[in-house]
Amino acid sequence: MAEEPTEPTPIDPEVLTDPLGDSGDDDDSTAESTALAPTSTALAPTDPFQRYMAEARRYPPLTREEEQELARRYRETGDREALFRLVTSNLMLVVRVAFSFRRAARNVLDLIQEGNLGLLAAIDRFDPDVGVRLPTYAAYWVRAYMVKFLLDNVRLVRVGTTNARRKLLRNLRKEKQRLEEQGYDVGPKLLAEHFGVSEQDVVDVQAALDSRDVHLDAPVDEEGRSRAEVLPAADENIEDSVARRELQERVEGILAEFREGLNERELVILDERLLAEDPKTLQVLGDRFGTTREAVRQAENRLKKRLTEFVKERLPDMGDIKIGSS
Repeated sequence: MAEEPTEPTPIDPEVLTDPLGDSGDDDDSTAESTALAPTSTALAPTDPFQRYMAEARRYPPLTREEEQELARRYRETGDREALFRLVTSNLMLVVRVAFSFRRAARNVLDLIQEGNLGLLAAIDRFDPDVGVRLPTYAAYWVRAYMVKFLLDNVRLVRVGTTNARRKLLRNLRKEKQRLEEQGYDVGPKLLAEHFGVSEQDVVDVQAALDSRDVHLDAPVDEEGRSRAEVLPAADENIEDSVARRELQERVEGILAEFREGLNERELVILDERLLAEDPKTLQVLGDRFGTTREAVRQAENRLKKRLTEFVKERLPDMGDIKIGSS
């Protein structure tokens, strides 16, 4: 099966929007269509799937000769009527393939719709001179489009976002079981080498296969609270954010006031040692001042003590305060 179906050359979707087409004035067909159509007095509306099935069954399959003649006409001239007949004669093929995936699909009609896109892709590529019947060839493309649709929508959180991960989703469990039966110690590295993907792809897909979607509005306790109500907030709440900003502003004001009483050397030690993210070494500052590193260290300790006491006087509610270079 193809990893990701190649999109077909655009085909006018009107060929599928009117399933009745120009079918003429067939009284039996008209009567059946009318009988199936919902009316304003009906107690229950017609089921959409049953309505679709009734329409799809109206188109009989083509013989090999009819199929080849229509396919050649479409390839050579782009005849819309030929395309319409090739599509409608294979609608039930799409339905049969869709039913093979019905346990995995939430809505079979959605799956049929994707299969119809695969049918269009197959017709666009079909070569009648190869000798293969169109239904045989089309089944490959129909199935490929359905598998891609299921992989893209089977989970609320998408995992099969690349060709490599789609391949893993389809084959990981089966291949892991096969290797284990052969006596291998199967881990992410071995599976990554086998599939030609990264170990992270294997880890992520395995985690997705072993887990299930959890609805945020599902109740989690006897009080009826939902999961969304008990999840911790990822961001800082407004109160903490305001308090942190106010404290930062107060500290910046205190530092500005403290700097006013410092000489040039003390300002350098404050900015390039005590408050710096990447402090200069004592030796570097000693060379700049023309003194020893020990002298700089002692000057730093004195300045650190003064700054600690200065901050404590203005922020008595902060408790112990540690100030120092790394």
